[in-house]
Amino acid sequence: MKTATVRDLRNDFAKLEAWLGEGEEIQIERRGEPIAVLKPVKPVEGKKIQMPDFAARRRAIWGDRVFTEEEVKAMREEELGDRG
Repeated sequence: MKTATVRDLRNDFAKLEAWLGEGEEIQIERRGEPIAVLKPVKPVEGKKIQMPDFAARRRAIWGDRVFTEEEVKAMREEELGDRG
């Protein structure tokens, strides 16, 4: 168990938050006397967000197509119109 002071809690919470993220328990002390224990919250199972597979989406749209520099330039000019 790691220890920290009330001052650490107030002024350097990012360090304590990192310890909690690593699963550490932290004993908080004031003037050398323990006053509290911080414990990390166990993550809720099954709540993980599934990120889309962007590479598969790109392949589905474009396949193995590789654009030349000239094609990219033409597409950008077309998109920007008078602004570019």
